[in-house]
Amino acid sequence: MSDANKAAIAAEKEALNLKLPPIVHLPENIGVDTPTQSKLLKYRRSKEQQQKINQLVIDGAKRNLDRTLGKRIPLLPPPDYPQTVSLCFLFNYIYMKQCVESSPLVPIQQEWLDHMLRLIPESLKEGKEREELLESLINEVSSDFENSMKRYLVQSVLVKPPVKSLEDEGGPLPESPVGLDYSNPWHSSYVQARNQIFSNLHIIHPTMKMLLDLGYTTFADTVLLDFTGIRAKGPIDCESLKTDLSIQTRNAEEKIMNTWYPKVINLFTKKEALEGVKSEKLDAFYSCVSTLMSNQLKDLLRRTVEGFVKLFDPKDQQRLPIFKIELTFDDDKMEFYPTFQDLEDNVLSLVERIAEALQNVQTIPSWLSGTSTSVNLDTELPEHVLHWAVDTLKAAVHRNLEGARKHYETYVEKYNWLLDGTAVENIETFQTEDHTFDEYTEFIEKFFSLASEIMLLPQWIHYPMVRLDCEDLKTGLTNKAKAFANILLNDIASKYRKENQCICSEFEAIKEHALKVPETTEEMMDLISYVEKARTVGIEELILRIQESKRQMSYFLDVFLFPQEDLALNATVLMWPRKINPIFDENDELIENAKHKKENELMAKREKLILEIEKESRRMEEFTEFAELERMQQYVTDVRQLQKRIQESEEAVQFINKEEELFKWELTKYPELDKLKVNIEPYQKFFNFVLKWQRSEKRWMDGGFLDLNGESMEADVEEFSREIFKTLKFFQMKLKKELQEKRKAARKRSLEEEKIEEEPKENATITMCSTVMEQIKAFKV
Repeated sequence: MSDANKAAIAAEKEALNLKLPPIVHLPENIGVDTPTQSKLLKYRRSKEQQQKINQLVIDGAKRNLDRTLGKRIPLLPPPDYPQTVSLCFLFNYIYMKQCVESSPLVPIQQEWLDHMLRLIPESLKEGKEREELLESLINEVSSDFENSMKRYLVQSVLVKPPVKSLEDEGGPLPESPVGLDYSNPWHSSYVQARNQIFSNLHIIHPTMKMLLDLGYTTFADTVLLDFTGIRAKGPIDCESLKTDLSIQTRNAEEKIMNTWYPKVINLFTKKEALEGVKSEKLDAFYSCVSTLMSNQLKDLLRRTVEGFVKLFDPKDQQRLPIFKIELTFDDDKMEFYPTFQDLEDNVLSLVERIAEALQNVQTIPSWLSGTSTSVNLDTELPEHVLHWAVDTLKAAVHRNLEGARKHYETYVEKYNWLLDGTAVENIETFQTEDHTFDEYTEFIEKFFSLASEIMLLPQWIHYPMVRLDCEDLKTGLTNKAKAFANILLNDIASKYRKENQCICSEFEAIKEHALKVPETTEEMMDLISYVEKARTVGIEELILRIQESKRQMSYFLDVFLFPQEDLALNATVLMWPRKINPIFDENDELIENAKHKKENELMAKREKLILEIEKESRRMEEFTEFAELERMQQYVTDVRQLQKRIQESEEAVQFINKEEELFKWELTKYPELDKLKVNIEPYQKFFNFVLKWQRSEKRWMDGGFLDLNGESMEADVEEFSREIFKTLKFFQMKLKKELQEKRKAARKRSLEEEKIEEEPKENATITMCSTVMEQIKAFKV
């Protein structure tokens, strides 16, 4: 064992042998009259007994005083002593205790006090008041030490008598340990632990100190963002502030990665960077490096977040940013733009943006290895920092937006009735009631006055964090008030327009009736009566209405912008009294010419209709000669065209008969047209039926075999067979009936009888029916 270790062990033993007495406090009842003492003082003994007590006290005091510096002499009275003698020993013990306590003592060593003071941090010693506090602390320690030494000396010299009033609150004296083994000192384990700490405590490595100094130099007096001058920029959009600070964050991040990080890399690329670090301790060393770098970057981010939060400090509003907020009017709603929630989200997102910075910084081992999968430092801010920042910013934003919210509430209180349906309800109620033109104008003026009041309100309202722009809301409310006024204006303008249109329509009606060519004698007589009434009563009433229209027009010209068509209408109303007289003169001439013209047109239409019916009859006769099944589609088209022409002829007959009734002529009859309608129906059904059969047969024969359904085909074929049989019977009966009619007619003409009795030629339609029937039978087989 070395000499240094031996000296350390010896010093340790000396420290263990040094025993300081415990610090005790003096009993509170010393020097105070206890109840027992009071009782003894009040108790009077006889004169003889008192003298004996005094003598015993004097003798005992002298004897014990001589032995104070010798061995401990018990001051206990014999058990058979009377109570008086016990009291004597009590006063004797008190007296002896006072004598022992008054003996000189060694004060506390100054070295001990200095060691105690070194345990106190220097920051707690600064200031005049702290110096006085330290002096008081030293006096208190010295006093406690002195009291403990006195108590120790008393307990070492005197034996306390068993009297209740003499209990010692300090407890028994500490005894020296017995049976403890000090053969295994702790110094070796201490040295071992210290060496282990030095081997694992990488923070004291010189490279770590250089890294720490580099971090302090780079980050000590800087933050990621420059928060100065934000308020000096004046009102700014929250999105613009977010964009500016985001750009600053990105630039600061790039600057750090281009300046500080290369310097850090340069430290660890030197040979002396890992000097003294064993290979098995490299991971722990680099872990310490990563922790130190992470702490430096986290501290930078934390100070940046704190700096941003400090912008919103309620005690210092000179750094608050000023946000632009507008009171907008959209879809009949008064709203903030951006909304308070959007503003709060943008402010809080800046904290998130700061926290996202410097999250991709590689660790030193990852950079030195150069692998594709990089490992980044843990630079994420603690959750409590982010929660603190978010909560503080939320409270600050809510507090600074309170003024804008109250200003908004004043608008809601005063003018929300324009938006919540109250104004609409009032207007609708007013419109449903019967009001005069003057009552309308009075109600309209109330809305125009309200619009003027809103426009006189201030455009901008300034708060510590907000510049509130009310222009859009003012404009919207003003337009809303004017819109309600315009609703009423449009209402009475509409009534005014309708009145003018009614006046003009009545004049136009007079003109139209007067200038309309009558079609019948009845219309002519009605027209004469109508024009006569219009010349007298109608024109006078219209002139009075025109005068009221002129009075209302004078009001509209001040508050209402007439469209061009309304201006033309107003001018037309004023000009009608002058335009109506020439129309009456022209009416007289038209009545004379109308009658002759319509009669000639009716005669021409009757002749044209007769020619058309003859053409249709000839076309109908051609149907009996149709015998080619391949042209069935064309036959169907021809039938449809003929049916359309017959329909047009029927409409012409109705028109002609109506005209004849108006002229009081005899109604003409057209039996040939009715006959055509009856005769064409069988051909139309037959041709369509044959065409349908041809298409079905082609689909069954040429279509997919798997798509065929035997049961439905059989049903369809049976249906075709029945229908073609019915059609064949119909045309045979028709042909037979026609022959019978011709024979009856021929009996009256004997010259033609022989020809009629001859057998007629085979009918083409019957032939086609037979052919189709044979086809169906063949298909069935």
